[in-house]
Amino acid sequence: MLELYHSINSVCAQKVRIALKEKGQEAKDHIMTLRGDQYEPAYLKLNPNGVVPTLIHDGEPITESSLILYYIDDAFPEPSLMPGQPRQRHRVRMYNKLIDEYVHNSCTILTFATAFRPAFLKMTREAWQAEINKTPLKRRAEYKRSVIEHGLDSEFVADALAHHEKLLSWMADSLKSGAYLAGDDFSNADCAVIPYVLRLELLKLSGMWDRYPAVAGWWARMGARPSVKAAIFDRMTEADWTPFKSLAPDPWPKVRALLKAA
Repeated sequence: MLELYHSINSVCAQKVRIALKEKGQEAKDHIMTLRGDQYEPAYLKLNPNGVVPTLIHDGEPITESSLILYYIDDAFPEPSLMPGQPRQRHRVRMYNKLIDEYVHNSCTILTFATAFRPAFLKMTREAWQAEINKTPLKRRAEYKRSVIEHGLDSEFVADALAHHEKLLSWMADSLKSGAYLAGDDFSNADCAVIPYVLRLELLKLSGMWDRYPAVAGWWARMGARPSVKAAIFDRMTEADWTPFKSLAPDPWPKVRALLKAA
């Protein structure tokens, strides 16, 4: 039996839901608000870092989204989401490593600097600081504090954009040798990257891949893929769309200027 603790807008949860759909596997839903329920003692017993997703397989918790992708492929081998060739398998792992070490935190920085910032600014400083200080990952609290206070003027934004630029550059290079990120077949590399490209689009930052037509083509195909539609777009309610619908000010002019200055 599979159970999944997740949030609809969590990029880490989205990649896992895509993989499950690709495998034809259904998991019992435990939808979390991420407004404090991730720090409740019962959940921290499952996931000590207080993050989503957590996959429960036959009663055993599996954590860390990149590792969950590999676990799903091991537990449910068909259809395979790992290429057969060693170099392509290595490429899948490299994409996940890049995301885990750099892109995910960068995504958090850009999201909190734009879409999520207005909600925090409606709170007292003491209230929102208390909220972000609950995270067991203190470095993440530091990022959030800076971008809530300074928005796109935060000291962390330039590096966050650079890490996304590196991801897009890798993608363009990979797509020279196949239709997907690790060759001719859809793989865990695509599962892992899709939510981060979607997040850029939701933040009105799709201009970042204007000079990468191959990335634009890949994204058009991924957005139309049944697993992506079922795992992400069909799951998003009006409340899930709301933070991204009225970004004010539009972040793209500022981001474009930062990219030109880099």
